[in-house]
Amino acid sequence: MGVSAPPIDLGIPEAQRLEIAERLGLVLADTWVLYAKTHGFHWNVTGPMFNTLHLMFEGQYNELWAALDEIAERIRALGCKAPFGSATYSALASISDAQGVPEAMAMVRELVEGHEAVARTVRRVFALADEANDQPSADLLTQRLQIHEKTAWMLRSLLED
Repeated sequence: MGVSAPPIDLGIPEAQRLEIAERLGLVLADTWVLYAKTHGFHWNVTGPMFNTLHLMFEGQYNELWAALDEIAERIRALGCKAPFGSATYSALASISDAQGVPEAMAMVRELVEGHEAVARTVRRVFALADEANDQPSADLLTQRLQIHEKTAWMLRSLLED
C-alpha cells in the first residue's frame, strides 16, 4: 500500500495557485517557441554579420533553454503538470513559429518581437502572482522580464542606424 500525499497547502488559495500555474504554462510555451526560433536562426543565419549573430543567438538560445526548466519546475512546485509537446506549445504560445529562413536582419526583427511578446505574457502572469502573494513565481517572472527586455533592447539596437 502506498502512502497518499497530503493536500497542497503553500499558503496560496487553490484557485489562484492553479491559475498561476496555468498562466506559467503560457510563459513556458512562449519561451519554447522563442527558443526553437532562436536556435533555428543560429543554425541558418548568413551574411556579413554571420559571426556576431551566430554567437549572439547561441547565447540567447542557451539562456532560453535553461529558463524552460525553471518555469516548468515552478509549475510543478505549484502542484500542476507542466505542458509539453510542440503541438501543445504552438496552441498556447502568443509567438508563431518562423516561416522559412528569413535574411539576417529579419531574424533579428522577429526575435525582438518574440522577446517583447514573452515580456507581455510575463507581465500578465506577474500581476496574478503578486496578487496571490506568490513570491517565488513573482521572483521568477521578474527575472524573466528583465532578461527579455534586455535582450529585446540589444537586438533592437542592431536594427537602428
